[in-house]
Amino acid sequence: MQLVQAAIRVFTTRGFAAATMQELAAVAGMTTGTVYNHFKTKDEVARAVAVLLADSLCRRIGESQQGITEGAHRMAIGNQRYIWLAEQSPQWALMTLDVAAAAPELLLEIRHYVLADLRLGVKQKAFRIPGEAAAMDLINGTIAQAMRSVALGLAPPNHGREVATCVLRGLGMEAAAAREVAHRPLPPFPPMGAAPASRKKPGAKAKRA
Repeated sequence: MQLVQAAIRVFTTRGFAAATMQELAAVAGMTTGTVYNHFKTKDEVARAVAVLLADSLCRRIGESQQGITEGAHRMAIGNQRYIWLAEQSPQWALMTLDVAAAAPELLLEIRHYVLADLRLGVKQKAFRIPGEAAAMDLINGTIAQAMRSVALGLAPPNHGREVATCVLRGLGMEAAAAREVAHRPLPPFPPMGAAPASRKKPGAKAKRA
């Protein structure tokens, strides 16, 4: 965990491409040889960072959605929270996007939660989509670009709500309905240090005793 946390700090300040294993070792207070005992390549480090980021992000967003049973509303909350995080910490957002490009594990982990909300919206007849794969690309691509725009200071005020509205429209909602859902107040967001709640991936079956 110490090494992964050090990697997050290095990737955030230097960027994934520019970061070196030597810098990671220095920040972690280890020798470079010790780092290589744990990770053979920087891509392996990125995968470990991706797993940690995905767990934290999904847990925090999931906790903020507790009690919300409307798929469209859950989708809007999740979309806006990623963009809000880019507003709060631009360097963190850019680092997360870099890690996602280097380590698909990040998007694969997050995908379970987004897909569950998408399917719920379809089941509730709020979303009308031609196919799940196309809808997921629409969501992921739009939110990733919105995060980058916000982090680089290129987005106007209230960008998160407007992007969330566009995503809901792209998923088949009428304009007025999409705007109403996207403009609802956001629920509280658990802090990064909040204790993890017991959770399982959407759709996962409970283990029998």
